[in-house]
Amino acid sequence: MQCLPGLVLALSSLLGALALLQLSLHLRVPSRYGKHEERLARPRGEAAAAGGTGARMAGTNPRSAGSGQRSAPASRAPAGLLRSAPHPRSTAQAPAHFLIYLRTFIYPFFTRGRPFPLQLLFFGMLFCIYNGFLQGYYLIYCAEYPHDWCTDIRFTSGLLLFLLGMGINIHSDLLLRQLRKPGEVTYKIPQGGLFTYVSGANYFGEIVEWFGFAIATWSLPAFAFAFFTLCCIGPRAYHHHRYYLKTFTDYPKSRKALIPFVF
Repeated sequence: MQCLPGLVLALSSLLGALALLQLSLHLRVPSRYGKHEERLARPRGEAAAAGGTGARMAGTNPRSAGSGQRSAPASRAPAGLLRSAPHPRSTAQAPAHFLIYLRTFIYPFFTRGRPFPLQLLFFGMLFCIYNGFLQGYYLIYCAEYPHDWCTDIRFTSGLLLFLLGMGINIHSDLLLRQLRKPGEVTYKIPQGGLFTYVSGANYFGEIVEWFGFAIATWSLPAFAFAFFTLCCIGPRAYHHHRYYLKTFTDYPKSRKALIPFVF
């Protein structure tokens, strides 16, 4: 397989267009799953009487569904490309192979799936295959880095941002898991970590991750995916913030929706 710059440009442009579509669809109305599924499907009083329980996916375990939707397809597409790829043509390709291993194997190992309805699960899997192929194809067959790229400020700063964002994401998810004791179904106010400053700490961490990855790779496909991530989960963080403000009278008014001290 050879590098086709036109294909990379077309797929990256489509990813950017999908990002703008996501933003336009969900800027005012959130995706209907989790707490927002319940809030949009029921009158306010009825939803409050239900104790804040989130809607579940019919016939699908939420955690395993989320993991399958995000980690497996996103990993297998570039993993297949890695198996079929020839040996690196030069040591200049070593950073590209490191970056694709980082995205393909290290990141999914630390991530946790979030519950999705079945229809979103299906389209999410298709998107992950598409994006996994785009990122893997570019890094394996198209990326050419100088021999000293591993010491370049773009690579080192991007890698640090990626690891920082991943740490924030993992820590925030752990805090969210600990909010409910076994058997509890009510929503509670997240506390600790970056939740002290923002309502969507886990989303903020994920956005930082992928912008860090984009800087480290310095590639159009990675920046397109970082932009897609921002447009996809940024509005959800905003709607989470509004939900908390409306639901909890004691919710800290100093918290921002997504970016500390700014938004």
